[in-house]
Amino acid sequence: MTTTTAAPRVRGRRPLPLWRGVLGTLLIVVGLSGVGYVVWDMFFNTHVDPAASQEKEAGLRDAWAHGRTPSASIPGNAIALMRIPAFGSDFEEPVLVGVDEKKSLAKGLGWYETTAPPGQIGNFAVAGHRGARGPFAPMLTLKAGDEVVVETREAIYTYALTNNPRDLTVKNVDTWVLDPVPGHPERQPTDALLTLTTCHDLFHSDNRAIAFGRLVQTQRK
Repeated sequence: MTTTTAAPRVRGRRPLPLWRGVLGTLLIVVGLSGVGYVVWDMFFNTHVDPAASQEKEAGLRDAWAHGRTPSASIPGNAIALMRIPAFGSDFEEPVLVGVDEKKSLAKGLGWYETTAPPGQIGNFAVAGHRGARGPFAPMLTLKAGDEVVVETREAIYTYALTNNPRDLTVKNVDTWVLDPVPGHPERQPTDALLTLTTCHDLFHSDNRAIAFGRLVQTQRK
């Protein structure tokens, strides 16, 4: 008696539902878009419009030449020029009132207007973009002792950093760095201090690198 064995049935793979294919494609597109944005933000985004920055700088110098000091109560007004020798001899950026992305940070550096004015007792706090091409791109290379020079119509103020910004990272909600005496809200300031803030990471994030400084020289103009 011969026994025959039925051949196994070969089941074809069921095609994926259309919605799964569409969802997979969307996820890939979103993922690639996210990567593309990070790369653009890190290496190609200038963060600050060079023409707008130069215009603000020229306008400020013209105002000084005519004996005027732009109002520090108007967001976007340039009130000072900042030079950081460690960034190179050609580094000079206008310091604008406020830290609004469009009115200030897209045209230079931004002064936290609730902090002390340049050279005055208290904490003069300034923010700037980093990335690969922002004005504060090399901030993590600074070290204690490096100078930050701030020029106003009346004087040139030189601050010396007191910490290495690479070693101090806070969250963007840690506003104690803006206190008149950073970290000591109960104290009355007796010195002219400086705080610089920027993104710790090359791409936009909630981490902030912080540089603290102290006024060491005032040169009247």
